[in-house]
Formats: sequence, structure tokens, C-alpha cells
Amino acid sequence: MISLGSALGVFAVALGMVLTPGPNMMYLVSRSITQGRRAGAISLGGVAMGFLVYMAAANLGLSLVFVAVPQLYLAVKLAGAAYLGWLAWKALRPGGASLFAPQQLDPDSPRRLFVMGLMTNLLNPKIAVLYLSLIPQFIDPTAGNLLLQGFLLGGVQIVVALTVNFAIVLVSGTLAVFLARRPNWLRIQRYLMGTVLGALAIKLATDHSRPAAA
Repeated sequence: MISLGSALGVFAVALGMVLTPGPNMMYLVSRSITQGRRAGAISLGGVAMGFLVYMAAANLGLSLVFVAVPQLYLAVKLAGAAYLGWLAWKALRPGGASLFAPQQLDPDSPRRLFVMGLMTNLLNPKIAVLYLSLIPQFIDPTAGNLLLQGFLLGGVQIVVALTVNFAIVLVSGTLAVFLARRPNWLRIQRYLMGTVLGALAIKLATDHSRPAAA
């Protein structure tokens, strides 16, 4: 069973990650604004399936590879830290990425919306970093079944991500207009986001723990 500290740690990491601009959020916001909330919700269903695929792959196979080849695990961690640092720099630099800057898209069918949501998530490097480098840091080898811990912690991340993204789908149109008229709010959001990402990048780069076998 996972500890409260581990659950809260994953909750905080998941919340920080889902509130940063990335492929998932940009796609969901764009779809919600151009095609309506229903399209955004269908796209979110595809994103949810992508989370399940990552969680299953990370817990059932990739962790064993990392145990067998620790150098690969180190490379993934450093790549993850570099990617988080890059996201932090994009947020903190002048004119950095804002939360709501969706591009206009042509209408798609429900099937394509779901598939595109799935593929957007599967090809999202931020989610790969989350499942391969960040969540494993909260698995405690002394707290029982490692596989169960992995799925429970992954479940925490999925609940956080879907809750936040669904809220964004519901209010994206109104919020995009609201923030566009208030550039100071966008700057505050970017600075907070960049600081959190930078801290996560430093923590990941300096962590010396080894991968745990399921």
C-alpha cells in the first residue's frame, strides 16, 4: 500500500505537470474553443486512454528493463531533467509560452477526436518523463507490492490530470478571453509554472536513487 506522503507527492507533481502548457492541454483547449465542449470531452477520453497505456507499460515492462540496465535509467532521468528545464526556460523567458494560446483547427469526427487525443498523449514527452522518471521516485521498496504501488500512484496522477483537464475543457473559451485581456495574470502564471518546473528539473537531476523492480 502506498503511503500518504507518496500519494501527496505524486498529487503535487501531477498537478504541477498538468497545469503547464504542453501538447495535451493545447490540443484540448483548441478543440474545446473551435468545436465545443463535447469535442473537448471526447478528445479527453483519448488522452485518458493514453495515460492507461503509459501506466501499464511503465509498471509491467519498462521498470524491469531499467533494473537490468541502470545506465538507461540514468539516461532517461537526465533527459527528463533536461526536458523539464527546457519547459521552465520557455515559461520564464520574455514572451514565453502562455497557458491559453490555442491554434484554430478544422472540425473532426468523434472517432478522430478520440484517436487524436490518444496519439497526442502517447507522443507527449512530458507524460513519458512523468511515468518513467518522476512517479517511480515515490515508490517505496519497503512498503509492499511494487507493482500495486505503481498502479495506485499512476491512478492518483490520472485522477488529477483528468479532473483538471475536464475543468479546462468546460471553461476554456471563457477563460481564454478572460486571460487575453489580463496580460499580468498570464505573466504570473508563467513565472509560477517556470519556478515549479525548474525545481522539479533540479530534483530529478540530483536524485541518486535506483529503479525498483516490480
